[in-house]
Amino acid sequence: MIQPDKKIVPFQEARLHFQKLSEEGKVIVQCHGTFDLLHPGHIYHLEEARALGDLLVVTITGETFVNKGPGRPYFGDALRCKSLTAMEFVDYVVVVPHPAAVEAIECVRPSIYCKGHEYKETSSDVTGNIEDDLLTVEKHGGEVKYVGSVVFSSSKFLNNHFDSRPEPVKQFLGKLHGVLSPDEFRSHIENFSKLKCLVLGDIIFDRYTTVRVQGLTSKNRILSTQRLEEETHAGGSLATFKHLRQFCDSVRLVSVAGTDPWTSSQLDFHLDDKENLILRHDKVTTIIKQRFVEPITPGHEMSKLFSVNYIDDELPVDVEDSIIDSLSHCLKDIDLVLVMDFGHGLMTDRVRDYIQEKAPFMALNCQTNSNNFGFNIIDRQYQRADSFSLDRAEMSLACGRKQLNYSEELARLHQKLGASYSWLTLGENATLGRKGSDETTSCPALENQIIDTIGAGDAFCSVASLAACSGMSLDEATFIGQLAGALAVKIPGNKEPISKSALLKAGMTMLNV
Repeated sequence: MIQPDKKIVPFQEARLHFQKLSEEGKVIVQCHGTFDLLHPGHIYHLEEARALGDLLVVTITGETFVNKGPGRPYFGDALRCKSLTAMEFVDYVVVVPHPAAVEAIECVRPSIYCKGHEYKETSSDVTGNIEDDLLTVEKHGGEVKYVGSVVFSSSKFLNNHFDSRPEPVKQFLGKLHGVLSPDEFRSHIENFSKLKCLVLGDIIFDRYTTVRVQGLTSKNRILSTQRLEEETHAGGSLATFKHLRQFCDSVRLVSVAGTDPWTSSQLDFHLDDKENLILRHDKVTTIIKQRFVEPITPGHEMSKLFSVNYIDDELPVDVEDSIIDSLSHCLKDIDLVLVMDFGHGLMTDRVRDYIQEKAPFMALNCQTNSNNFGFNIIDRQYQRADSFSLDRAEMSLACGRKQLNYSEELARLHQKLGASYSWLTLGENATLGRKGSDETTSCPALENQIIDTIGAGDAFCSVASLAACSGMSLDEATFIGQLAGALAVKIPGNKEPISKSALLKAGMTMLNV
């Protein structure tokens, strides 16, 4: 029998390790999952799997890659490995640094890959990954078996009997549990696909330059750094477009960009739909926000040193005319217009007036940043919004003072803009929501392990706007927006959009009681 401390195989060494065992004629059986809280269902599952071969390899998703919502996994990698290796019928355990199972299967290449009976119907898999898993098993000559004669849910046990979430979060989820089941939640998210959306706003490219701080120069006391790497993310309205594309079949983008070659390659990479109306003009500077950051330390928020922005202040008149002409052609079949006003020139008075008059349902995010501070104020620029979201600083500027009764001020702004839904995000504290004339809610922050807050507000607005246009209840719409924001703060910048499968899995897990 293999000793428990010898059962854990590092992911980097696992491929060669299991290849050697296969060449020796061993029939390797693999089970993959989170295995957050071991229960009788897991024991039956693993025992039945082990009986099918010579060796049982259990691969578990690394804790930083688990997509089951804030607070999960409840037990970290070390404790989950400890529980699994203590079982006599588990031969090896591998922690996999990827969110899906494909890399785990590629690593083990089992003769038999085991899933629970509930996965025989692939439609039950909200991640949409099961088909890829099965194809990967077959590609390497393996077969899939369904095991587990007793079924329990770790998530249900954790949600009901473990103190895995702060009390305000548990109280808010308690309100939802009585009116919203996991399957209903999934159905509502799936229905977003029917919405035809248009995003209007500035395209921004977020350039992250990672540097190592070496100290201060001896003569001028200048911060000295060593450049390590650099990557460019699709930000601004382009990030919003990518969020919506995760949920909706039809999304169009109207914006403007420069004509420089690097812009063309970036737009070609991010936009595969030729119907998007990106106006190119040689007198327009493509907006870049370059942030110099230190390497990410696990468990800590990204440290940003300083930023350099490349931004024009005014839009050429002929470009303004072209934007309005483009909008006139593509608004006919649209259900939702999401205006992302970053205050960088695209949303001129004429463009604002036109979209407020013509949009069927207009969701608004009018942002304050270092480039437009004090100028891009929501109720001075707009007279209408069917839904809107803003943060603490934007609300303070709209009111003209720092000390506020946030609920009262949100109600005032809600009425002034004639909104059906409105939200005020208060960072780590909560998000206040309002629907109609008198329905209110407060949803606490769902995630306190933050990597980067850049883009979290855009993610909230993107998904909450879909919920508002769909007419969801205020609590559910706010929960969906908060969940999108919680997923976004775990992503550096706008490196990737909010995944529909990740949001579904997290939401359904949190509602599983």
